[in-house]
Amino acid sequence: MRRARVAYAGAIHSAVAHEEANTLLLADGRRVAGTDVVWLPPFEVGTIIALGLNYADHAKELAFNAQEEPLVFLKGPGSLIGHRGVTRRPADVKFMHYECELAVIIGRRATQVRRAAAMEHVAGYCIANDYAIRDYLENWYRPNLRVKNRDGGTVLGPWFVDAADVADPANLGLRTSVNGKVTQQGNTRDLIFDIPYLIEYLSSFMTLAPGDVILTGTPEGVANVMPGDEVACEIDGLGRLVNTIAADGVFGR
Repeated sequence: MRRARVAYAGAIHSAVAHEEANTLLLADGRRVAGTDVVWLPPFEVGTIIALGLNYADHAKELAFNAQEEPLVFLKGPGSLIGHRGVTRRPADVKFMHYECELAVIIGRRATQVRRAAAMEHVAGYCIANDYAIRDYLENWYRPNLRVKNRDGGTVLGPWFVDAADVADPANLGLRTSVNGKVTQQGNTRDLIFDIPYLIEYLSSFMTLAPGDVILTGTPEGVANVMPGDEVACEIDGLGRLVNTIAADGVFGR
């Protein structure tokens, strides 16, 4: 099932995809057009855990060797926006790019979970687009706050898709297009550290709770984006996550 959270008519609603194209069925029974709502991250988000350089081709693209241990960092809740949201590109930057990623949502408390049992703790999946500004990196190896915790810099959605409805999360195609032109393609089979490994690794030193989300990294093909660009990230079976880049003026800067 594809689930969403939206703001409509002054309230926040749970919703599911309706059989009619571009239509949502709210929990109270109303049918609404997807263009008439404000899309929110599709689940109540807990801790946001992100992976850097988790595809060998992307690491090579940035002139790094594959990692021997996961490069992990945390993000604040203010970094999140939903489908069709707007992300700011600061006027002083030279290179800002998208990152299409598989997001893994934890459904059961996980402490010291072994790899063989890791997938039992997954509730579902969604798409993430975790923007980065290369100008702000202190170095090209450890992401800093200005790169990865910017307000509105991480788009999540549009759907929460139940784990039972994703037959093989280790073989999902990812694609990003900018203004309708495909600029990035990859597949989750090329993850350096796969989902079971990440859950085992993370739960060995921190407790994962329902609603925590793991952003698993992006493949090669990142490109500079500019104000006015429409960026669409797609993952097989999870939908199409769209947002727009805007200049400082839209945000009163």
